[in-house]
Amino acid sequence: MGRTRQEIMAGLPAERRVKIEDRAAELHGEVEGLKALRLLTERSQEQIAQSLGVKQPSVVKIERQTDLYLSTLRRFVEAAGGKLELRVELPGKGVLHLKGLGELNS
Repeated sequence: MGRTRQEIMAGLPAERRVKIEDRAAELHGEVEGLKALRLLTERSQEQIAQSLGVKQPSVVKIERQTDLYLSTLRRFVEAAGGKLELRVELPGKGVLHLKGLGELNS
């Protein structure tokens, strides 16, 4: 019989275990697409559609798009109960948070 994940991890050096656990936590925080985001927030396409003031087929279309306006993305995230933040990393400048992008009334 094969070894369990816990047994394999226990056999690794502590430094390697920490790197693996950090990367696993990082990947756990990533969401692949808007459909996954909607499912994570336990919202139906109909609920998102109602919040956006559109019909359910429009939500299907938004979820399938790979190139969105920031305003559409912001509205979708807010309809799912979240808040959109845009973060930029520049060499030597650190992390910057861009504000006001994707807001319809800007």
